[in-house]
Amino acid sequence: MTEDNLVIYEEEIEKIDTNLARMLKGAEAKCALLVDKDGHLITRQGFTHSLDTTALAALLAGSFASTKEIARLVGESEFSVLFHQGKKDHIHMSLVGDRSILAVIFDDRTTIGMVRLYAKESATELGKIFAMLKDRSSAGSPGLTDEFAASAGDKLDDIFQD
Repeated sequence: MTEDNLVIYEEEIEKIDTNLARMLKGAEAKCALLVDKDGHLITRQGFTHSLDTTALAALLAGSFASTKEIARLVGESEFSVLFHQGKKDHIHMSLVGDRSILAVIFDDRTTIGMVRLYAKESATELGKIFAMLKDRSSAGSPGLTDEFAASAGDKLDDIFQD
């Protein structure tokens, strides 16, 4: 398994979802999306029923990718926080570790300061979860031993022969 590929099990998704729900409640935001830098939605919390979260995830990742180039042109390695302000809704985006983006959508019932505070706390906790996942993946998945892989390969060979 490469460093760029992490397997997130249901237990970790539950921890992530709990973290996002707590952040939304504290910040009084509408919803949150956790997206990988390739634009894949990892999970979401809050009122997302009216959003095309798949398209939004891809666009958020694209926004961060283009902003990384802008940062490089002005002498920065990367901008870790982005903010878009609309008439009704606003989006706060921040990096979580080196592979994910936390996007929080909120309206005027709260402030950017509250969202930034809770998003930063949430990102720190999410970073710990991802560090644990990275450690687990570099140690190898406990159920996917070489013996298991060989056995599975043999079974597949039996199925597809003849």
